Amino acid sequence: MKINGNEIKPGNVIEHNGGLWVAVKTNAVKPGKGGAFNQVELKNLIDGTKLNERFRASETVEKVRLEQKEYQYLYAQEDALVFMDMETYEQLELQADFVGDRKAFLQDGMTVTVELHEERPIGVSLPDQVTLEIAEADPVVKGQTATSSYKPAVLENGVRVMVPPFITAGEKIIVATDDISYVRRAD
Repeated sequence: MKINGNEIKPGNVIEHNGGLWVAVKTNAVKPGKGGAFNQVELKNLIDGTKLNERFRASETVEKVRLEQKEYQYLYAQEDALVFMDMETYEQLELQADFVGDRKAFLQDGMTVTVELHEERPIGVSLPDQVTLEIAEADPVVKGQTATSSYKPAVLENGVRVMVPPFITAGEKIIVATDDISYVRRAD
């Protein structure tokens, strides 16, 4: 689907210079002299490189539609992660670095969303929040108030997170996967 350069919005995926790019930031600029343009910060979906590009209103770009499909995480195998298509039961194997640092949050049986472009995986979205157990947490310092700063703790998957002082080892908490932050105690 073709769109004008000034219609590019953050989150749009476009075909540009022979690659797939997602618009991270956009800024419509109307200079006093010359035509208006859209200053767009793009991120390559394949290799993660960034690019700043100007698109004039008269230019057209190809907006790409990504297919989103649910997969179930099965297991890790050396440096690969194995997922199963929830409808066809076919298995999909992706490199571990495809998921990045968030791979520590993958749990057996977890449902993830894989974005595909022409049947080729482009990205993996994990659930926004996961429940994990605290493996170790520093003890509360006497006299420390509940409103004071958070303390470091280590989750069962080895990831470090800052938690409120009342959280102890063995408790289950909910963690946001996008910024690895404490949300609340799990019920």
